[in-house]
Amino acid sequence: MALTSPVERAVGGVTTPRGFRAGTASADVRGDGSQRPDVALVISDRPAAAAGVFTRNLVRAAPVVISQLHLKRGVARAVVVNSGNANACTGARGLGDALRMAQAASDAVECAPGEVLVASTGVIGRSMPMARVLPAIATAAGAATERGGTAAAEAIMTTDTRSKEAGATFEADGIVHRIGGMAKGSGMIHPDMATLLAFVTTDARVAPELLRPLLQEAVRDSFNLISVDGDTSTNDCCLLLANGAAEGPLLEPGSTAADLFASALGRVLQDLAEQVVADGEGATRTFSVRVTGALDQAQARAAARTVTSSPLVKTAIHGGDPNWGRILAAVGRSGAELALDRCRLSIQGEEMFALGQVLEASLQRLVPKLSQPRIAIEINLGVGDAEATAIGCDLSFDYVRINADYST
Repeated sequence: MALTSPVERAVGGVTTPRGFRAGTASADVRGDGSQRPDVALVISDRPAAAAGVFTRNLVRAAPVVISQLHLKRGVARAVVVNSGNANACTGARGLGDALRMAQAASDAVECAPGEVLVASTGVIGRSMPMARVLPAIATAAGAATERGGTAAAEAIMTTDTRSKEAGATFEADGIVHRIGGMAKGSGMIHPDMATLLAFVTTDARVAPELLRPLLQEAVRDSFNLISVDGDTSTNDCCLLLANGAAEGPLLEPGSTAADLFASALGRVLQDLAEQVVADGEGATRTFSVRVTGALDQAQARAAARTVTSSPLVKTAIHGGDPNWGRILAAVGRSGAELALDRCRLSIQGEEMFALGQVLEASLQRLVPKLSQPRIAIEINLGVGDAEATAIGCDLSFDYVRINADYST
């Protein structure tokens, strides 16, 4: 397989890298009699280095607690996921159920229970229907194939309208390495690592002590810079398994190969993050907020993220309302320093505010441009050289409808 550049975007998912399989089954987790697949199992054919980034919400779901515990060894063979039930706020029973899910997967894969990571998504506060879930895990294991990635991406959906997959390749020492991932998320999206789950695999050889910081950095610049509705979930997690099946060299910190891996990983997570925002509950438009001229990157991220999560900005985007003052007001409360007399704000290439002055002539040119499916906002804070870009979506009437009856 010839590459024309060191890192390339590729069609793929969690079973695109060598040595990974996935299977699905139906457990009727929602209890509505549906036969749609709602349990997925991703399997590495060999022990894989593993890392995870999780919600910082103090109300953490049972699978988050169990997966964090299992990841202390930095090794995993499988990830078991269900949709339709978050297994959150379910007390000791919920922790026991998450452990039983890990045990069932380990029995099927023939590995230690501590080598299984668990994730759940769905309604909070309901007990898992374990009598249906446990046999479904065994069924998913029996159905696991190298072509099962897309089915797994579909099985983990809740209010998503479409599955989300991404892939990338990079070459190191003459060997092509693959990275593939899947994610689910549509509402309760404002990650701080909404019900957002992401699972990424690679056939590169990466030690756990390097895998963790690389994943944290990639999440910081992708999932942590998106927002649908400003709500951070109890179940957020992004899990990464590296099994070395490409038989390439061990990636060393600071090496060119490690840099290529980081770039490819970032590309996959960014792709998945953008797919999540584009599928935001009830969304009709997405918008990017590029903040430049910030004192440091943390302040640039804070300013950009505050704008994308502002309900007033999001509703203005939905209505095509050129109310740029809402954007500037959101930046002003973000905690980022700015110099108003040096600040600039543009929407769709039209400069609306510059150096303390309103540019009235831009308003009429802007209005027809706000009907586009993707809106670009640029803000220069005028105090430094740092920058960051966040992505959000509009807030529509359908968002209210979907969430008004979500649990019923």
